[in-house]
Amino acid sequence: MDQFFSTFFLYSFLGFLIEVAYTRLCHHPKQDRKCLLFLPLCPVYGLGALAVLSLPALLLRRPLLVFLAGALVATLVEYVVAVFYEKGVGVRFWEYDQQPGNLSGRICPLYTLFWGALSLLTVYGLQPLFSPLLARIPLGLTQILFLLFAADGLLSLFLLHRTGSTDCLLWYRRDRPVSPGQESM
Repeated sequence: MDQFFSTFFLYSFLGFLIEVAYTRLCHHPKQDRKCLLFLPLCPVYGLGALAVLSLPALLLRRPLLVFLAGALVATLVEYVVAVFYEKGVGVRFWEYDQQPGNLSGRICPLYTLFWGALSLLTVYGLQPLFSPLLARIPLGLTQILFLLFAADGLLSLFLLHRTGSTDCLLWYRRDRPVSPGQESM
């Protein structure tokens, strides 16, 4: 179980780095891509990686099948996470409304292709490299990381639900907009 969480944590962090690099390269107006209040993690990437790495071994031995199945399963994870944030918490972290073929702005074909490419990178590049290192992480450290993640996750969900805006996670910015209901705070 500890390697399972360590894998989730690693890919959530790598996903955060991908998001930051993407926004810088594309000069996206929303430069901050945090999903938690303090930890630099994007859990959708961690969940997507776990889903891809959980595919049957028969699929994981064939690159074309890794691409196709990884693209589908990671897109499904992205859709479920988007619905959770929208319906359960009242916020949207991403919107693909302007992308052709999008489904309610939650997923789209272009990013499904990206998920497929990331699946290949994960299965054949990153996981063989990181798996031995993840196995060496002491259980105590994994437990501390889990507690930090759980506390940050619960606090983040509370703040997101209360404010209805992802801007509440940008505690370090002085110029962040005030969300409805925060004027009296």
